[in-house]
Amino acid sequence: MQDHRLKHEFMTTLNLITKEDLDAFKRELFEQLGKLNINIGQSQNKKWLRSAEVRILLNISPGTLQNLRINGTLPFRKVGSILYYSYADISKLLGSEERL
Repeated sequence: MQDHRLKHEFMTTLNLITKEDLDAFKRELFEQLGKLNINIGQSQNKKWLRSAEVRILLNISPGTLQNLRINGTLPFRKVGSILYYSYADISKLLGSEERL
């Protein structure tokens, strides 16, 4: 009985990562990255993007996006309570960052 309890305690405290675990993680990671690339590709076909799409495209936080709006770096339009950004303006912003 003592051996069984020790074995159970050992197995619950020991968390081994197997090759199969890593393979499953890799597949899931690549699947998620593929979805992200599809979403970004779809954004390029749009003329206007919402805040969440812009944050993903630029890889920035909500606060950084707000700062870009406040200081006039990234123009936006507000329709009701939704903010929209021109894809052309985002492309210009990315182009100016690449030259820095």
